[in-house]
Amino acid sequence: MPTNQDPAERRRWLALYVLCMGVLMIVLDTTIVNVALPSIRADLRFSDAGLSWVVNAYMLTFGGFLLLGGRLGDLLGHRRMFIVGTLLFTLTSLACGLATTRELLIAARAVQGLGGAVVTAVALSLIMDLFTTTADRARAMGVYGFVCSSGGSIGVLLGGVLTRTLNWHWVFLVNLPVGALVCALCLRLVPGERGTHLPPRLDVAGAASVTAALMLAVYAIVDASQGGGFGSPRTLTLLALALLLFAAFVSIELRVTAPLVPLRLFRLRNLATANAVGVLWAAAMFSWFFMSALYMQLVLGYDALRVGLAFLPANLIMAAFSLGLSARLVMRFGIRRPIVVGLALAAAGLAWFARAPVSGTFLADVLPAMVLLGVGAGVAFNPVLLAAMSDVSERESGLASGIVNTSFLLGGSLGLATLASIAATRTAGALAAGAGNATALAAGFGLAFLIGAVCALAAATLAALLVRGSAAVPAGETADIRA
Repeated sequence: MPTNQDPAERRRWLALYVLCMGVLMIVLDTTIVNVALPSIRADLRFSDAGLSWVVNAYMLTFGGFLLLGGRLGDLLGHRRMFIVGTLLFTLTSLACGLATTRELLIAARAVQGLGGAVVTAVALSLIMDLFTTTADRARAMGVYGFVCSSGGSIGVLLGGVLTRTLNWHWVFLVNLPVGALVCALCLRLVPGERGTHLPPRLDVAGAASVTAALMLAVYAIVDASQGGGFGSPRTLTLLALALLLFAAFVSIELRVTAPLVPLRLFRLRNLATANAVGVLWAAAMFSWFFMSALYMQLVLGYDALRVGLAFLPANLIMAAFSLGLSARLVMRFGIRRPIVVGLALAAAGLAWFARAPVSGTFLADVLPAMVLLGVGAGVAFNPVLLAAMSDVSERESGLASGIVNTSFLLGGSLGLATLASIAATRTAGALAAGAGNATALAAGFGLAFLIGAVCALAAATLAALLVRGSAAVPAGETADIRA
């Protein structure tokens, strides 16, 4: 916090920390749950493919309602919706923590994703409202970016500690005191505001159709590994229905006056490319978090705490880049080269994991891959966001950022479901051929990591061929890069 002792100034910075605390709770939720997945799987008797729904149910509603959450904030007031989203997230965390069946946990995670979407969508708007000068916004966005990146490190460690010392239920129950404190402090410190006149109508049909399409597609992919395979009539029918729903979404967006996603923006080359890159990269990265946690626990025999510590190098590297290293790289080398190099490093890290030896060691088989993935993600993430916003006007930069973030989340959910199903199918085939359990699991995880590496490499190739603008970015824009 700046040394300025003016009470109003002090209150603004305290309000920022409260908002960041709420965002941190959301960021924590992904990585803290990943570490607890094997314990959840054993306790609630999930299948390997079905376990991905603990992550997917959250991510799909989060991604599907992220843009709608922002529109609700514009209409009803940002502070009001931040508190509503935090309360919803906190109450559904309680439901997750008390869940005793697979169905209840997945349903609670889906509603929890809706609360997380609202909090995330309006938090940046509140920060922009609080800080109006360039210098203050730069510092505020630096704090926000650091929280988003460091949350991963905190999550894996906290998840390991809670799962080992207590049980998996506490990775959700820990949100209760944090959520209550955030709501109380938000009412006291964050100034309220009346909703604006924008937009007069909400695109509920658009949000509902695209979310239903994606959830149906993921269900079809997960179900394929438990049924007749990807070519079965059931799977093909479900995928066809998902395509019809997506076509309905496109039709809705072309007709409504205030669309959830203005399709005209995809005529912009960098924005369209950044979204395609985001889908491919997120499919690889979400699968990395999910599969590597299972590989270390089920094949290498790590407990939850050791898994959390194994993720620490990658998360610390990503946090360091969020504090300014990425911005300096973009200012020196432009947008395209950091994206290409970062994604290539991430692909190399996934290829290293694809070896997936049954008798692997941390120093030889885990740490090198974690370092490569940490550096790759740290280098590429902010330039991808910058590429998405580089062709749009200033008044639409927030919308462009929201669209590419949504692409990350939805691509990650679909990619995770697909690769988890492929891994389960490969594992089942290896078991049927007489392989031992650890060997069969390693074969499934190795194939998933290899496909993830191909996705990351394809994203790097797209960026190299299609992203325009290799010039360095003006210093005044570094706050946006860090955000």
